[in-house]
Amino acid sequence: MNRRKLHVASLVFAAAFMAAGCVSKGDYEKLEADKNQEIASLQKQRGGLQEQVQGLQTQQADLRKQVDALEQQKTQLLTATQQDKSQYDSLVRNLTEEVKKGELQVRQYKDMLTVDVAEQLFFDSGRADLKDTGKAVLKKVGDALKGYEDKVIRVVGHTDNVPIKTKVFPSNWELSVARATTVVRFLQETGIPPERMVASGRAEYQPVAENDTAEGRKKNRRIEITLIDKNLVQEAGPGKK
Repeated sequence: MNRRKLHVASLVFAAAFMAAGCVSKGDYEKLEADKNQEIASLQKQRGGLQEQVQGLQTQQADLRKQVDALEQQKTQLLTATQQDKSQYDSLVRNLTEEVKKGELQVRQYKDMLTVDVAEQLFFDSGRADLKDTGKAVLKKVGDALKGYEDKVIRVVGHTDNVPIKTKVFPSNWELSVARATTVVRFLQETGIPPERMVASGRAEYQPVAENDTAEGRKKNRRIEITLIDKNLVQEAGPGKK
């Protein structure tokens, strides 16, 4: 009888142990699955972080290129500024006597150099024939401009607002253009290639002083000779956008 009870107890214990073993295995598999999912999620996050790092490294490289390009542009601008100042100083030195006498004025604006010459030095009132006194000064101006082969020489004629109406010059437009053309032709005779020059007239429409006084009108009657970088002229030419 005791043996029978002991056998039954053994069977119950074994069944309980097996049952307990099955539950533990299920929990383990669930835990393993959860851990695998967590690992996969972490690996995915790691991959995303690596992509972000690579993206930041690429952005950093692009920013470095931009900084290097800006530094190069800065260096080029400083070099160009120094060259422009050197050209201005050289032109002033070559025309020192004329500047001191007040016969002309040299101005610099950005990458342009301009020589302003009073109209009365070159022309008689209402005429476009170059005076002998003007030829001597213009010859020296031409000699000073020959060395600037990288520049286009723009000659612009200006008048005051006093109307003119003759057979030769129906208005100040014709007079200003004729005077600019006369200067260009003379500069060509001094040895400046004609393809480097441009002649135009603005009549009374670009004054530098008020036309209400004789002194103001005198300032407005002038010839502007401007040195302009060839690249700027080409960029502004026909067919350019």
